[in-house]
Amino acid sequence: MTAHPSATPAQSSAPAAAPAPAQSPVATQAPLQAAAPALLVLEDGTVHRGAAYGAQGARLGEAVFATGMTGYQETLTDPSYARQIVVQTAPHIGNTGINDEDAESRRIWVAGYVVRDAARRPSNWRSRRTLHEELSAQEIIGIKDVDTRAITRHLRSAGSMKAGIFSGDQAARPIAELIAEVKAQPSMAGARLAEEVSTDTAYTVEPGDHGWGAEIVATVAAIDLGIKTMTPVRMAERGLRVHVLPATSSFAEIEALNPDGVFLSNGPGDPATAANQIGLLREVLDARTPFFGICFGNQILGRALGFGTYKLPFGHRGINQPVMDHATGKVEITSQNHGFAVDAPVGEVLTAPQDRFGRVEVSHSSLNDGVVEGLRCLDIPAFSVQYHPEAAAGPHDSAYLFDRFVELMTDARTKTGADTVSAADGATGPASTSGTTETTETTTDTETRGGNPLNA
Repeated sequence: MTAHPSATPAQSSAPAAAPAPAQSPVATQAPLQAAAPALLVLEDGTVHRGAAYGAQGARLGEAVFATGMTGYQETLTDPSYARQIVVQTAPHIGNTGINDEDAESRRIWVAGYVVRDAARRPSNWRSRRTLHEELSAQEIIGIKDVDTRAITRHLRSAGSMKAGIFSGDQAARPIAELIAEVKAQPSMAGARLAEEVSTDTAYTVEPGDHGWGAEIVATVAAIDLGIKTMTPVRMAERGLRVHVLPATSSFAEIEALNPDGVFLSNGPGDPATAANQIGLLREVLDARTPFFGICFGNQILGRALGFGTYKLPFGHRGINQPVMDHATGKVEITSQNHGFAVDAPVGEVLTAPQDRFGRVEVSHSSLNDGVVEGLRCLDIPAFSVQYHPEAAAGPHDSAYLFDRFVELMTDARTKTGADTVSAADGATGPASTSGTTETTETTTDTETRGGNPLNA
């Protein structure tokens, strides 16, 4: 790595201190104006010296970088960042403070936060408190005044790696001791985290609460593997009643809701550990229930179809990731946050390794590195993308995917003659598709294409 003032080689000359406990100590608050020393320690021995930001103490996680120029509040509260230390590539962070509207979940999920220039004073009409105050209140340990460009270049070359932030008294411990603690933490490969971030109880997001004034179009059972707040909202805006269920939900619990479609959300961890969700999805696909998955849900669809998944060197994280839609040739700028990907061939139609699910193709791929960014089943009503069409924060190029999901469900219901939205649920007849993308497929065309209207 190129030498930089914020980085120093590993040393063992720091003052001796008592060994750290097995678990990181409880973080304590420290005022911004009296920032204590802090260290970012990487498993390869690289050490960056800066100042404490947010709470003080010690925290371990996987160091990753996020390239968004804005949307730091949404980044912090995205459950997909659980157990990760996020390095923001944008130099100025905290400029707009923290508001009460933009959180994407019930709490901050990042393990630690790394910024270059922390705003001394926020300036935004919606701001209610500073980012430093929010990090402190939620016991999130951060570091500022480090060269995030140098850190990012290092992670891009060497790959995401185990790391730790140590501030206050923890920063005075011997460097060799800190490196050993960083190396001893579990790897993200093999981590099962969806159940840790999922909701404990089911809840429902109603269309009427999000501007929909017509009858309900369809109902969705959404499995929360780390779902972001805006995702069911985007569905509700299109007339969908969304039942959000815990990650541990069974197929019987889904069936009890009699949904028109099933959705698997984004989430953290290694998809190879999601055996329960993979088995659940196979039951959904066997039942020919329309399915849509994003991010972690895309990886689970890949594994349910029989493909493998693998860990990317440094992942895709940010709101400026270019993706090619192979059906249209159009390029979408997308919001992404993932460190694993599906291992499937791009540019060909093939029979899924689990051949009972028929033909499948890669529908989208990354223009940066060719990584699979979407799957489309040709003989069953199922599709997924690796990125975030709800785009909170981010561009709205991919919002049409929610309309595709609506189309998939309404087409399937038209074919079967079913109507799962009863009058008691707020509908007086067959669900209207008012406000959604018009469907141009005919029943005959759809049937010859295996029941998926997206394949026309």
